[in-house]
Amino acid sequence: MKSINLKVKKIILVFISLLITLSINSQDNKNLAELLGYPRNSKLLIIHADDMGLAHSVNTACIKAFENKGINSGSIMVPCPWAPEIASYVKDHPGLDVGVHLTMTAEWDLYKWGGVTSSDQISSLLDKNGDFYPTVEELGMVVKAEDARIELKSQIDKAIASGVQLTHIDTHMGSVLASPDLIKIYLSLSDEYHLPILFPRAYVSSFPPDVATALNSKIFLLDHLFMLEPQMITDNWSDAYKDGIEGMVPGLNQMIVHIAFDNDEMQAICKGHDDYGSAWRQNDLDYVLSSEFKDLLITNHIILVTWRQIRDLMIDPDLKLSSF
Repeated sequence: MKSINLKVKKIILVFISLLITLSINSQDNKNLAELLGYPRNSKLLIIHADDMGLAHSVNTACIKAFENKGINSGSIMVPCPWAPEIASYVKDHPGLDVGVHLTMTAEWDLYKWGGVTSSDQISSLLDKNGDFYPTVEELGMVVKAEDARIELKSQIDKAIASGVQLTHIDTHMGSVLASPDLIKIYLSLSDEYHLPILFPRAYVSSFPPDVATALNSKIFLLDHLFMLEPQMITDNWSDAYKDGIEGMVPGLNQMIVHIAFDNDEMQAICKGHDDYGSAWRQNDLDYVLSSEFKDLLITNHIILVTWRQIRDLMIDPDLKLSSF
């Protein structure tokens, strides 16, 4: 009788061990949608406003869009003059999905800024007037990696010191993609601050195999990034957005919008720049607040998610994700 009990106990132990193994394997094989509690083939979307802090007009537009569910995410340009205003709003509204829009360029003709770090520490990032260069190409020709690391880290630290609970990191004008060294800094900041970064999966193949393998283990990689570009514009502002939403595929998608009120302030800032200018930003604002936009999301079975949800997954000790 005792030997039978021992056999039964061994069978039970083997069975429990098998269940644990199957559970672990099942967890490991879950994609982001499943980890967030959705079906595996879900179309996840982050509606993200760039350039918060650029101007008062941008800030008030982003606040309106957040409050009316036109956007569910945004990021702050910390070096810009109006960054303290939006940082104060975010601090007073905990739970918003807000990151740092890492900034190393100043693209407007008559509205400029430099870094948040002392200029003598980041001299390669600055032109003869002490401002950031207007284009990524100009930056890429002169930037020193250590100067960039100091400045980008300072921008993150300043946002945190202002009371913003950061959910992610992204990049203004894609400036961190100007060189391989800058990309490495971008990835290292993700590790250091335990924050997801905007990084499209399509870029991974351009890295060496060992780096590509490490990147593919990250749960924050974007399967698709949509941003309206000048050549996509037709007589009807909504056409490109409609195509983008209807063509959205399962996985993690992000739609970047540039929103502001088309007023005297914004027109002065954007003078000479129609692309992503004042009228453009008003059109984007009007569209994300429209019933047409919201109806399209519902009709196409889009599930809205945030970087905050992804960040929380990455730091969840129970999931044991190898994201850092």
